[in-house]
Amino acid sequence: MPQKVTLPLSAPKKAFDRKELIQASSVYAQPDSRKAIVQVFNTFIPYLGLWALMIYTVMSGLSVWITLVLSIVTSGFLVRLFVLFHDCCHGAFFPWRWGNRVFGYVAGILTFTAYEDWQRTHIIHHSNSGDLDNRGTGDVWTLTVEEYLKAPRQTRLAYRMFRNPLILFSVIPLFLFLIVHRFPSQGAKKRESYSVHFTNIAIAAVIVVLSLTLGFWNYLLIQFPMLLIAASLGTWLFYIQHQYEEAYWSRNESWDLTCSGLEGSSYYQLPSVLQWIVGNIGFHHIHHVRANIPNYNLQRCHNEIDAFQAVKPLTLRKSYQSLWLNLWDEQHQKLVSFRSIRAMPRSKTHRR
Repeated sequence: MPQKVTLPLSAPKKAFDRKELIQASSVYAQPDSRKAIVQVFNTFIPYLGLWALMIYTVMSGLSVWITLVLSIVTSGFLVRLFVLFHDCCHGAFFPWRWGNRVFGYVAGILTFTAYEDWQRTHIIHHSNSGDLDNRGTGDVWTLTVEEYLKAPRQTRLAYRMFRNPLILFSVIPLFLFLIVHRFPSQGAKKRESYSVHFTNIAIAAVIVVLSLTLGFWNYLLIQFPMLLIAASLGTWLFYIQHQYEEAYWSRNESWDLTCSGLEGSSYYQLPSVLQWIVGNIGFHHIHHVRANIPNYNLQRCHNEIDAFQAVKPLTLRKSYQSLWLNLWDEQHQKLVSFRSIRAMPRSKTHRR
């Protein structure tokens, strides 16, 4: 077992040396085939078993509420499957590139996400996270207070609708996974476009086979609620990883990659059961410092490196407050609510 690594806690957050942090965490960035295979089995077997149970309830004419309750549980394993898919996109799940790619494609079909295309946009997200001058790829639409006040009325209205929790965690996730993911992302090359088309064909084949076997409406009764819940939970996790009051945003000239990880990516402290379901994704501050650490090594990495423990955890209760934080205040360096800027004047040019 490696010795605990101590980095200077007395120094300010921005004083952490990136090379030292990368070197200290290098031992945890080693994929373990045994741990990966165990996670494949403890995710896939319950997921497929729950699918079988839902098929049984539907085909036996049991109450639809039983199917819906099962879909809630199944959606948790679908979220976990996406986290394993996410590790594959970083080449961090299996020790072999082909293993990550094959499993990534399979998991991508089940999660309605093309492996190669999502991998590309997610890498861009890692390279730009917290950079105010490079927003727009793989992140949640975020405006600064000044941008919002100067925006045309229709833009402000669209932004307020987008940031409304009822829309952000229901309509937006469905739109993203069912529609946006069906097309190559902007800037996608041949390889990424191929992955989108292949995934779409595979999804269509699954839908046709299950519809012919179960009936289309029975398939929809199983798939739709599960996908809605899983997509909503996944969107919430992605949101809370970078959208909280003390988050980090900076203009490009002063943006720092290590700070965007330690200060701009949350340490989301979850109960042990939820932490297992989401594959340790709550240790997002570690993930954004070193993205190729497999999810099954994140807890140990956190326990043994003081610099990661120095990050203030975001509790489940406190995280709900982030639902009402919508704009980045550059002056005070924090996310603020629409209510907090109510008295500020909008641009006269765009009031109408």
